[in-house]
Amino acid sequence: MTTQRPLHDIDPSHPLLLSPKFAFLLVSFSLGELGDGLNIFQGIYLVGIGWNEGSVGIALSLMGLTALVIQPFAGDWVDKTTIDRRIFLSFAAILTALSASAIMIVQEGNQHEDHLIIFFTKVIEGVSASFIGPCVAALTLASFGPNHFDAIMASNILWGHVGSVVAAVLAGIVAYLSYPDIKFCFLVIGAAALLAVIFVQYLPQGDPLMGRGFQGKVAMDEYGHLERLESDESTVAVENAVENLDPPKAATYWEVFSDYKTAILCFTGFFFHFANANVLLVLGELMGGDEEDGSPRRSVIPLVAGAIVLAQTTMAAATWAGDRLTFFGVGRKPLFLAGLATLPLRCALIVFWKDAGDFYLLSTQILDGIGGGLCGLIHPYLVADITFGSGRFNVIMGLTASFFGLGATLSNFMGQMAVEKFGHVTSLWGSFGLSLIPIILFACMPETLGQRGVNGHLQYQQYLQQQQQQRKQEGEQADYAKMVE
Repeated sequence: MTTQRPLHDIDPSHPLLLSPKFAFLLVSFSLGELGDGLNIFQGIYLVGIGWNEGSVGIALSLMGLTALVIQPFAGDWVDKTTIDRRIFLSFAAILTALSASAIMIVQEGNQHEDHLIIFFTKVIEGVSASFIGPCVAALTLASFGPNHFDAIMASNILWGHVGSVVAAVLAGIVAYLSYPDIKFCFLVIGAAALLAVIFVQYLPQGDPLMGRGFQGKVAMDEYGHLERLESDESTVAVENAVENLDPPKAATYWEVFSDYKTAILCFTGFFFHFANANVLLVLGELMGGDEEDGSPRRSVIPLVAGAIVLAQTTMAAATWAGDRLTFFGVGRKPLFLAGLATLPLRCALIVFWKDAGDFYLLSTQILDGIGGGLCGLIHPYLVADITFGSGRFNVIMGLTASFFGLGATLSNFMGQMAVEKFGHVTSLWGSFGLSLIPIILFACMPETLGQRGVNGHLQYQQYLQQQQQQRKQEGEQADYAKMVE
């Protein structure tokens, strides 16, 4: 039942200028602009000033390699921390932007010192960016609870895609107008970080324990009003009978890591991103072509920007459609499988259309958008379904993200090596073959829709029963001590 108390009655630190949902929307939009540091444009810029494809592949892979190591620890930290997650989100956004913007000081030529600068800042960027996703997910779950988490996360993801579109358009315009010195397009990253820091202060902190996946007592609806989370009469009676409840105990790492559903999700995401991440780089190379000196043509800039915009716009539409289908009861499994199935079709079409013109190649990004939109939406839903009640929500978000990042990192590195040695077509056929593996794996995943509330409620009942038994034992011991005296 929804109460009529607004949020500030329980969280006086929360400003009243923005509704909680709108505040999350603005933060997600800004972080979407921050994105991955406009890696595609960074790759084009570095090749244009004399770097070879192998060095660019290593530079772009370092962020992913760092993140795949850090993300589980970042998620675990976000679960356990007593620091306000909003503060850390702001710090992570600023550090990510500063690291990504370091490319502006790189000089023309293939200089060893510049390699060290980019490699180092990519490591820093990977560390800081690893905390952004878990912080946003934890704050969303802490504020809106399990009942409204899906709707708010869908809004967050959708507006993150919109932010990415805006960043790509702005960066593309600046890069095209300033060609060949396109480094000023990376100023978009700094502006995005500034916006994120401004809007983060309007986010509610919520219930920190619920933010790590424990059952809470109250949460907000989409309008900022408080509602009591569903509990049966016996649970309420135990809550009222037991005073001074101890903090709930999280499940062991082994319990959550060894869950076969977690393993399926991890390896599915790994192979999907292993097959997928390099495809956009290859697409940009096929569309743009090179100048006589080997540098990318000016025309590649609007084409790559258009590819990103088309994919992100389609992702936003796919996110909206996936949210609506989920609302009407469509399960996680068919939506995730639909997203996975777009990748082999996309790879095959690029190969068949490689000489058909840029319009045909660019249109394949619609499939990228559908796949990325559906898989990106369902991923946090699946993790929340699997882990809610365990207290390990963010560590599994980090673990799965690490597997996804490992796949993407290997894709960028090995894909570009394959392009150098065997050509674009061979690289794409390799992605096609790999893209069939995640479809086979995820076919083994059981449907998780509807399990989140059941799991959380059972865990919470067990916790209350343990607390009730502990208080009973403490009372008996106290009575016995009095008798002895």
